[in-house]
This record gives sequence, structure tokens and C-alpha cells, in this order.
Amino acid sequence: MSAQMEQADDWFNNWTVQMRKGLLDFCILRALTDGEWYGYALVKALVAIPGVGVAEGSIYPLLSRLKKQGLVDTRLEESSEGPARKYYRLTVSGRQQAEEMAVYFETMIRGMKTLAKQQHKQQK
Repeated sequence: MSAQMEQADDWFNNWTVQMRKGLLDFCILRALTDGEWYGYALVKALVAIPGVGVAEGSIYPLLSRLKKQGLVDTRLEESSEGPARKYYRLTVSGRQQAEEMAVYFETMIRGMKTLAKQQHKQQK
């Protein structure tokens, strides 16, 4: 592989890492807009999203950070199958942030589609 190809691969890998980092917070908040989630179930749902490429162990620290930021709240519920389960839910601030992120994300998608259409018109 040439040095130029390696450099392009490194650039793309870095870009995808940065993209996933930003999207993961949005994915967590978006999932919680529909109600609270048991931590492990939320982890499994996030790991299953194509393209996100997140490891199970990286989600709990994000949830902890979102809690410290006041966007997520937790509660413990006793379980007959083992230790108490931690459930995550949005706070009022978290719900507002999730809505703002959704609007921004949709705006970005529309902008990218508009750009692609303009490019297509110029090529004709």
C-alpha cells in the first residue's frame, strides 16, 4: 500500500471515529426519548446499530457523563435474577437537548441532500 493510500485510510478512520462519537450521544438521547431503558438492553440496542461500531464497554462511561451533565437520570430496581438493575431516562434538560439534536441532525441531512442535488445539476 502506498504512503498516500495509508494517509487517506488514516484520515478516513479518524473521520469515522469523530462522526461516531458525536452520533453516539445523539443515539443514546434519542433512544431514551421513548422511555426509560434498562442499561444492558440499551447497550445491546446501541451495539446493534449498523455503522456506529461502538464497543459495549464504552457506553456506560457515556451514560455516566450524560448523567453528570444533567441530561440523564437513573433509578435502581431490584431483580429476582441477580443484582439490582439500573434504568436510564431523560431529564427535562435531556429531552430538550435530544429535540435540539434531532432538529440539527435533520437540517444537516437536508443540507447534504441539497448539496448533492446542486452537484448533480452542475454535472448536466
